[in-house]
Amino acid sequence: MRARELNWMQVEEYLARDDRVVLPIGSTEQHGYLSLETDNILAERVSAEGAEPLGMLVLPVLAYGLTPSFSAYPGSPTLRLDTFLAVVRDLLDSLYAQGFRRFLLVNGHGGNVAAGSLVREWAAAHPDAQAIFHSWWSSERVQAAAREVDPEPSHANWFENFPWTRLEGVAFPDVRKPPLDEAAYRVANPDGVRELLGDGVFGGAYELPDEQVEAVWRAGVDEVRELLEHGFR
Repeated sequence: MRARELNWMQVEEYLARDDRVVLPIGSTEQHGYLSLETDNILAERVSAEGAEPLGMLVLPVLAYGLTPSFSAYPGSPTLRLDTFLAVVRDLLDSLYAQGFRRFLLVNGHGGNVAAGSLVREWAAAHPDAQAIFHSWWSSERVQAAAREVDPEPSHANWFENFPWTRLEGVAFPDVRKPPLDEAAYRVANPDGVRELLGDGVFGGAYELPDEQVEAVWRAGVDEVRELLEHGFR
């Protein structure tokens, strides 16, 4: 159940029976022809679909993350690393103070992975709490499901192209984009990244049939649900 569907009194009742909470983490950034909020949409939706049958609380997505490489693309704001980590720490601290003890942070953006180390550090300092940082899109299970569909799952291509990340009236090129030059990408400044990527897609097919991509999504949802049910000790 999503926080937007509850008031504080209902959350207090929830805490009397369960101390688990899901915090989705995303980023507002360019995704080629897809929504600027693709990472936010996917992180929150995979969390909500995973948690819904279990009746567990899902907070609103943290909609800003670390995306300095895309700063030459309008609509792609970034936090500084210290700001981002401070926000994640503050959220864990405040939720802990309210009585939550088991935290699943579902990350939807590759630039945010530094928070995984912070989460482990935070949990070590709170022996009565547990915290899992889960990048849903990069897990072994999801990547295996993706590669059964197509060998090139990547940023802003078919791998993130779902009915809920598309924009009305926006068509996709009917081609396969050449693979990203990763060596050049690693050393490029933001203007260089835009020159290298052009439309922002890393490479591969822009879209695939929904019935094929659905298998990837189901793997992500099932894994979130299993972490909530069995990931804590």
